[in-house]
Amino acid sequence: MERLLNGVGRVSRFINVIAGLAITFIMLLTVLDVILRSFRKPIVGTYELVAFSGAVVVGFAIPLTSWMRGHIYVDFLTAKLPKTLQSVFNLTTRGMGIGLFLLIGWNLIKMGMDLQQSGEVSLTLQLPFYPVAYGVAVSCFVQCLVLLMDMVKIARGEYE
Repeated sequence: MERLLNGVGRVSRFINVIAGLAITFIMLLTVLDVILRSFRKPIVGTYELVAFSGAVVVGFAIPLTSWMRGHIYVDFLTAKLPKTLQSVFNLTTRGMGIGLFLLIGWNLIKMGMDLQQSGEVSLTLQLPFYPVAYGVAVSCFVQCLVLLMDMVKIARGEYE
């Protein structure tokens, strides 16, 4: 079980690195575009590249944020419950989260297949949309694994 926990953590960190590279790309592209616009030489397709990269940043950062519990949550109500009820509540919410991210991932796969089949591309650079849909779908499935590992930690009494 420890190997599985460590593996999910490593996968989460790896795709977070991709998100970090994407946000760095967005920053560099935006700064370069602003500088070049002052010389009347803007970068063609900046808007599209930022939009695609933004989807990668948001989608790929979710699993590690959840793994590290870096999201905002309000637990002033559940903190007053006994530990057993807190565990039941946490297991229930993680189960619901798995269901949600499975649905999102599945629908993104279907959307990616539709986009791939139709050959839909961006307006300026003619970049296909489907790789982003597939990538975010994979990230959603990794998020399901993160939530499942949270459930394992809760069941083992290792979750704070």
